Amino acid sequence: MSGDFDATIYGKVLRAQPTPIAGLSVWDLPVHGDNRGWFKENWQRNKMVAMGMPDFGPVQNNISFNDAPGTTRGIHAEPWDKFVSVATGRIFGAWVDLRDGPTYGAVFTAELDPSRAVFVPRGVGNAFQTLQPGTAYTYLVNDHYSPDAQYTSISLADETAAIDWPIPLDRAQLSAKDRAHPRLAEITPVAPRKTLVVGAGGQLGRALRMAHAGAARVEFAARADIDLTSGSLVDARRWSDYDTIVNAAAYTAVDAAETPEGRATAWATNVAGTTGLARIATEHGITLIHVSSDYVFDGTATRAYTEDDPVAPLSVYGQTKAAADYVVATVPRHYVVRTSWVIGDGRNFVSTMLSLAERGIDPAVVDDQRGRLTFTADLARAIRYLAESSAPYGVYNVTGAGATTTWADVARSTFALAGHDPSRVTGVSTQDYFAKASGPVAPRPGNSELDLAKITGAGFTPANAAAALADYVKRYVEDRASSGG
Repeated sequence: MSGDFDATIYGKVLRAQPTPIAGLSVWDLPVHGDNRGWFKENWQRNKMVAMGMPDFGPVQNNISFNDAPGTTRGIHAEPWDKFVSVATGRIFGAWVDLRDGPTYGAVFTAELDPSRAVFVPRGVGNAFQTLQPGTAYTYLVNDHYSPDAQYTSISLADETAAIDWPIPLDRAQLSAKDRAHPRLAEITPVAPRKTLVVGAGGQLGRALRMAHAGAARVEFAARADIDLTSGSLVDARRWSDYDTIVNAAAYTAVDAAETPEGRATAWATNVAGTTGLARIATEHGITLIHVSSDYVFDGTATRAYTEDDPVAPLSVYGQTKAAADYVVATVPRHYVVRTSWVIGDGRNFVSTMLSLAERGIDPAVVDDQRGRLTFTADLARAIRYLAESSAPYGVYNVTGAGATTTWADVARSTFALAGHDPSRVTGVSTQDYFAKASGPVAPRPGNSELDLAKITGAGFTPANAAAALADYVKRYVEDRASSGG
């Protein structure tokens, strides 16, 4: 084999080695040589992702050529991930964790040649010193430079990092800018990427605000801040700063969606708007958490619906939610959270029943639809759990746990819990209930029971629906009493 390289670069197998800095990994690369020179797969997505490398989606390939030994660059932390390797020559690399967290200030060093590379996560300071003439240092990055982004650097001579440079810095070649970087004690640590909740003004959005109370890196956008139908989502944020988007925005006027105007608005919000978020999430490596509905099913099953059952929506609203589910499934990092019979802060079925009970009105309530209530506080808790637990991506059913009921059962329980006679509630069929409706009526699934085995298997325990209803009614009654209502 010809060439000026040490024979030790040949014969390695692809292997990843962890380091004391979280997310920073060293990679042995197979280098194949013969009388013509050598060849290597410098970056091989399928193989490396299978061995644990994040699927970081590089968008740019940079090369730094350094003529003289002792050329030293860094220590720079950028707002992107990068995969660093050597095309020719040899370097001494140094990495310092500049991220806000438990390993802040941790240092790792290693020599790199064409058979060794390093994956450097966002916010970890990167530096190198060339050890041979004519060294070419290459790196793939997964974002483009932006003047609005946070770039953090520390001095190559920082006493806390205490890097033992092979060629002392007083004999190395440094730029004036690198010499002037501040010490570790003088910088602001790199903050983690943020979470954005879209649709934060609705019932679920308000519950998500409470579930993330005190979380500094979570932002909330109501419709006035981000309108999914505006067509300007790309410019709504600097999306590279975000790690997770929770889409709690939706057009939920089920019956109005059956009108020509409502149909157009439902598709614009639930499908076109979600498609815009999905495109952004894919482009920027963001996790997209999307809230779906039992209305994607026709309700004819005689058992609980699983995440793998084929959708068969009956209504326009159900069609838009089913379409959005498939759109979100194209995002590499996604969760589709299917839920049913949602009860939250504000006007809802339970609060309506309580108001009728207080006013002496005896309601007729549908008794041929079955399902479970889902309270927004529990749904928000599940969404946060999925975002933070590293559960496998995909579709998850999330509802209250326990026995299924009908809407009439829920109404009777609500009356009884509030101290009213449950026999005041009369059960009627869906057909009879809507017989005198003045406008379009969307068809409802008769069976809305969603199987919870997958979410419980992922480590989340949904609240019991009956117990959650009792707590809700108790708070309602107490609040009314304290306010004199």
